[in-house]
Amino acid sequence: EVREGMQLSTGEHFGLIRFGSRVDVYLPDGVQPQVMLGQTMVAGETVLADLASDEPTPGGGALTMSDDPSGLSSQREVKRRVFHLRTLVPNLVTVLSLVAGLSSIRFAVEENYHLAVIMILLAGLLDGLDGRVARLLKGETSFGAELDSLADFVNFGVAPAILIYLWGLQGSNLGNFGWLAALILAICCGLRLARFNVMLESPDKPDWGKDFFTGVPAPLVGALALLPMFLGFQGITFPKDYPLITAIYLGGVGFLAVSQIPTFSFKRAKIRRQSILPALIAMAIFGTILLSNPWLAMTLVDVGYLALIPLSMRAHRKRIKSITL
Repeated sequence: EVREGMQLSTGEHFGLIRFGSRVDVYLPDGVQPQVMLGQTMVAGETVLADLASDEPTPGGGALTMSDDPSGLSSQREVKRRVFHLRTLVPNLVTVLSLVAGLSSIRFAVEENYHLAVIMILLAGLLDGLDGRVARLLKGETSFGAELDSLADFVNFGVAPAILIYLWGLQGSNLGNFGWLAALILAICCGLRLARFNVMLESPDKPDWGKDFFTGVPAPLVGALALLPMFLGFQGITFPKDYPLITAIYLGGVGFLAVSQIPTFSFKRAKIRRQSILPALIAMAIFGTILLSNPWLAMTLVDVGYLALIPLSMRAHRKRIKSITL
């Protein structure tokens, strides 16, 4: 147990820092920190600073923990003012995705629904890039994570709900029920993101649990919600002819978002050697369809993902059984 005022020597461990908590570490005068703003630190590996010796330093020890933040050293104050470009680039990609999502609402209000849907798809593409860019540049920050969560809520919850409402539910015989369906979709997407952020802090999640999401992830919530529009763009009119079916479908997508149903994450998906050639052929066929008829391609993506949900539930049950036996 470490208490305020205790003296520590170089190399000593002084406890674990819980994710999301705040810990103030004061360094002796003349000691320069070896970490930078926004850097991800690993317990037991990352060195905060290099102390010159094991001798106690003025101020009560080599490292001092205190609840009083007023004694921050001048070195740390200088460090706080330094902002590295590598932490800015991923946030810039996230902001661009947010711009695309908000622009889709404008195009929907102007009844330019094709361009509005394209903006949502562009936001999904950028959402898939920002995290990878952050990991590549080692620019992951808590600010970036919060910004990404906010962008996901707008891009895949609020924007698709408004699009589908303006396109097929507004002015229908459903009245306020159509707007209620759109609200359910947006609210469920927000609740799903809040739950995801909380579950990131769970220390009890097994390693194989990374192969599954709990519920449908936000980008796919947006894609599934737009399925009636994908069908309408191909000349299939029943989503607009029967708005009640569209409203019930939106409620079902919202349920999938907040449900406990395990779904494949595909983050660590691997392809067997003998399956590489068929996979390449399938990707070539899909690419051809995407270029010639993008709305058909997106319809196939939605239908294919819905068909995978029972398979993911089965795979999840098998993983649990293999551990309990």
